[in-house]
Amino acid sequence: MSYSVYGFLLGFIIPYMARRLAKICPASPSESLWRLFIPSKHQSIKQSMKNMKYKKLACGYFWRSFMYGIVNSVLFYGASVVFMSVGLGGILVFFWALLLLAEIDYRTCLLPDIITIPLLIGGFFFSCYYGIWLVGIESAVGAVAGYVLPVFAGLLIAWKHPDAFGGGDVKLLAAVGAWLGILPVIYTILLSCVLFAVFSFIKKQRAGAFGPAIAISAIMVAFYFF
Repeated sequence: MSYSVYGFLLGFIIPYMARRLAKICPASPSESLWRLFIPSKHQSIKQSMKNMKYKKLACGYFWRSFMYGIVNSVLFYGASVVFMSVGLGGILVFFWALLLLAEIDYRTCLLPDIITIPLLIGGFFFSCYYGIWLVGIESAVGAVAGYVLPVFAGLLIAWKHPDAFGGGDVKLLAAVGAWLGILPVIYTILLSCVLFAVFSFIKKQRAGAFGPAIAISAIMVAFYFF
């Protein structure tokens, strides 16, 4: 039950974190940290509250935050039941970071290095320290596969879709490979392509953010394989 509560609270702040990061993308990691925790103030909160547009935006963010809280609560509870207690905290951080990246990419079509790179490094150290479902060498191979395979796949269709896999997508897939290994990252790539195609068909658009499809696919694959 406690995991559900923690999951709700952490999920509730995802839209706020994504909004803060959306304002500073793209930026260097050091600049991103500075602007994330010490934002610039163009007007006072009291003045903003008088603005009807701000109130409408705040109301929309509340319900979006509530939705993310519910989703993350269910995700944390499911992870606490399915996965081993050893290293569970790292797995929950991995899932939460995927949801945060999905929201940022949906808003900006960008995946900031300030999250993807630490997530990649964290996956390698997690496998080296805990070795629950893969060891360090397998994590490294998975990260390389997550980076190289999309690049080669992009080369095959670059003549028609030059932006099929962006740099942020490749880094995110490398991070997924570091956490899950080579075979799961291959399934993640394939499933994310299917999910993106379905989403594009529903939205009737040919381009858009690929990060949400990767994040959802990685979580589904993680539950399936482990």
